[in-house]
Amino acid sequence: MAKPVNHSDTRQQLLRAALKHFANSGYAATSVQHIVDDAKLSKPALYYHFKDKAGLFQALVHEAHDERYRMLCQAAENNSGIRAQLEAMLTALFAYFRENRELMRISFATMFAAPGEVPKDAACTEKCGRNFEFVHSLIRRAQKNGGLDRRFASRELAFGFYGLTHFYLVAHLVARDYEPDKKTAKRIVDLFLAGAGAKKRNREADDTLKSRVTVLRGPKPRKQAI
Repeated sequence: MAKPVNHSDTRQQLLRAALKHFANSGYAATSVQHIVDDAKLSKPALYYHFKDKAGLFQALVHEAHDERYRMLCQAAENNSGIRAQLEAMLTALFAYFRENRELMRISFATMFAAPGEVPKDAACTEKCGRNFEFVHSLIRRAQKNGGLDRRFASRELAFGFYGLTHFYLVAHLVARDYEPDKKTAKRIVDLFLAGAGAKKRNREADDTLKSRVTVLRGPKPRKQAI
């Protein structure tokens, strides 16, 4: 009697083997034979689960973007207030990056790869946009509620937060001994809110500033009768 085949296990074996080769050799230098040999499976097994090598690569990159989106949503849902939401989101992202370093390497590589280095549809532009717009929606809501400075456009603030975040994530990929954590997440959010947070007006300071401006300008000239 034939043994039942667990297709889920086979798929995961192929994904693990593909990730290993894509992360260490690159997409172009990795062949289907390399992947099936490493997974100790046959080519028909690969083609049963994935159309081709490109399908494997796309599945890995899509998984990375989808998992990040799930974590962003969960962090926002489980916390209230923009500070707590952003800190929870970063903490979750940093933990995921530490546990999936190779997957993040190939995911980031799709953004800067030359034509032919990665499959045509692997950049996941729509998924990247979806993830960004989710963060943008949180920032827009916080700005509307008075939690963020309204002098800036909400999209500008979202880009600013994304820029800070991605710098730390890339630093983790480049420097193996650097591992951002919950404390790092708090500091990033502190830094962001120090510049983007809503500012409380200080009437006393405003009055002092007006007085200084008046002194510098001197008294207003009297109108002369004509």
